Amino acid sequence: MILLQAQQVARRFGGDYLFQNAQLEVQNNARVALVGPNGVGKSTFLKIIAGIDPPDEGQVIYGKGVRIAYMAQDSGLDSERTIYDEMLTVFAPLQKLEQHIHDLEQQISAPDANQSSPAYQQLLSQYDQAQHDFSARNGYGYEAEIRSVLHGFQFDEPTYQKPIHTLSGGEKSRLALAKLLLEKNDVLILDEPTNHLDIDTLTWLENYLKGYQGALLMVSHDRYFLDHVVNETYELSSRGTEHYNGNYTTFLKQKQARLDQEWKAYEKQQAEIQKLQTFVDKNIVRASTTKQAQSRRKQLEKMDKLEKPKSGTNEIRLQFKVDHPSGNDVLKVTNAAIGYSPDHIMAEPINLDVQKGDVQAIIGPNGIGKSTLLKSILGKIPFMKGSAKIGSGVQIGYYDQEQQQLHRNKDILHEVWDEHPTMPERDIRSILGSFLFRGDDVLKPVANLSGGEKARLALTKLALDHDNFLVLDEPTNHLDIDSKEVLEQALLDFDGTILFVSHDRYFINKIATSIVVVSEHGSKRYLGDYDYYLDKHAEEQEFAAQKAAGQQPASEAPQKSAQDNYQASKTQQREERKLRREIDKLEQQLTDLEQQSQQLQEQMAQPDVYSDVAKVKDLQDQLEAANAESEKIETQWEEKSLALEDMMAQ
Repeated sequence: MILLQAQQVARRFGGDYLFQNAQLEVQNNARVALVGPNGVGKSTFLKIIAGIDPPDEGQVIYGKGVRIAYMAQDSGLDSERTIYDEMLTVFAPLQKLEQHIHDLEQQISAPDANQSSPAYQQLLSQYDQAQHDFSARNGYGYEAEIRSVLHGFQFDEPTYQKPIHTLSGGEKSRLALAKLLLEKNDVLILDEPTNHLDIDTLTWLENYLKGYQGALLMVSHDRYFLDHVVNETYELSSRGTEHYNGNYTTFLKQKQARLDQEWKAYEKQQAEIQKLQTFVDKNIVRASTTKQAQSRRKQLEKMDKLEKPKSGTNEIRLQFKVDHPSGNDVLKVTNAAIGYSPDHIMAEPINLDVQKGDVQAIIGPNGIGKSTLLKSILGKIPFMKGSAKIGSGVQIGYYDQEQQQLHRNKDILHEVWDEHPTMPERDIRSILGSFLFRGDDVLKPVANLSGGEKARLALTKLALDHDNFLVLDEPTNHLDIDSKEVLEQALLDFDGTILFVSHDRYFINKIATSIVVVSEHGSKRYLGDYDYYLDKHAEEQEFAAQKAAGQQPASEAPQKSAQDNYQASKTQQREERKLRREIDKLEQQLTDLEQQSQQLQEQMAQPDVYSDVAKVKDLQDQLEAANAESEKIETQWEEKSLALEDMMAQ
């Protein structure tokens, strides 16, 4: 059953289209994601679909009686009621029915009731129907449902009587989503529902939405969340929408396959056009072939030309380089306690052992002090107990999620140039251009930048420093999905060491080689990515439950073996990536030398050169040097390729 359909929807600003020809369909129990780059109009499209704003073109058609709920990005609940009383308003009709049942019970049990009268029999019938309706609508369980949802959003019983107007913005946002879930609408439209949620709450929400009775349509930058909730993906661009069956990861694969097909079709048509045009150019003036040439020219004019496929050229280009490698021991934190006073300890004892090449992710609940831990390691906030030791030759680059290292009174150009004054301005502008700061954009004041622009500027500065140990605090905050993926690849290609805090589980899965979980009881390390940590943590909980029940727990030896195997696999993957980078670099050098040799041979063949003995000798010497260098690099390429083949065969 189709619940809603968007047909040929467009939104204009002035005379330009933000997007047009947008199509989208939501069927019963669908799980739909809407994705696309920042600024393309995803939130605008959701508001049109939800009926909040009218489209400039096209229409949205709704099924008869379909109930739609919409939650805007960063919206919060505004109420003078307490938390629990506000949740109860969702069930006001059910409470009214409950009161009606009580009224009927009083009438039925009245001393003067005539049980043999038709009116009394009708009263019994009404009572039976009311009880049936009450039970069918979860009348006996709705308060338990309220408690379950509130608990999932980190509101426990002691908070139930708190007035909502006294809560923080993040708490109000969580309550707004909790209330929408309890309403059980036919279509739930959510714009960035994962904002303000920690990992535990996200996990609970994913599991809840999997069993949600209605349909879901959502925009989210949380790719792990999308992978675990949705099964359809629409990509919005200025030209319209493309529909893909599957979650976010499946969408990426299908999109790449579609793009490859589009390039093949485009290149095939371009070759055909070139062939026809060459024939026309050569034969149009010849009397014997002019008719054939005219026929091919008409064929060219009638041809439906394919547009050149979009290849993602408008994305940041990011690379982290290391000028000087560190020693093997990068960081050691011993029995540390973090907090802002001896009376306010957030977590202890914390122990970290970071070795060269490690990529360690720090996770834990909101407010446990993960950012404080990083600042204590860097010496910005003292440890309450314990110590941190930085290894030999370690150069630290720090990314601050609050971006306090940026200077509000500077423009973009001087924010970077003042720290690298010996670099020519054109080089600074070129680097900023690779981070999408182009032309007069570099003169914008830092104070006027959006969160995403500030994030890109901070990454620009970090990339220029060439440090060998990156300490990153929520580096994916404010970045759109495309920028996150560029950052991931840059960090995967990085030859140094990384310690980072993140709640982005997709990002953690992609780059982390180990997980450090911080709680009030201290830290615990898991050698693997986020999914490995989840599996291991589930095993630990089962182990503890068996032990508490007096059962004999399974041996942990196989788990240790699996952990070692996982770490070995991660190390091999890192070495494979390094070899591939080296091979790609050598292949590019071979291509450049081949072009150089071709150019030298073409110069030697020119009449004004081959008659000049001195010029020919000079060009010949250059050609021999290029060929010798090419042979040397080809040998290196062969060695690296064989090493990669051997590694892949293991």
